[in-house]
Amino acid sequence: MLMTRERRPEMRTLRGWAIHALQEAGAIRECEEHGWMKERADPHARERALDIARGDPPAGVTPDAAAAEVRDVLNSIGDTCPECPPE
Repeated sequence: MLMTRERRPEMRTLRGWAIHALQEAGAIRECEEHGWMKERADPHARERALDIARGDPPAGVTPDAAAAEVRDVLNSIGDTCPECPPE
């Protein structure tokens, strides 16, 4: 049996790829009610997402550029949903 490494699906944009990597690492999640992305504030998940970016960037993107995009996306996502009432 031939063992191959499973690749992530191709993304249309680098930002879309970074969001997928952050979700895969568990660093962000979707608001169940409104669909907004929320940061989980998990430093280990953030580091896993950066490891994904550096270790398996999309085709034609350097590992540093992929990691920078993951950081940019992470910095643009808050830890609360803008549509949910404050707790």
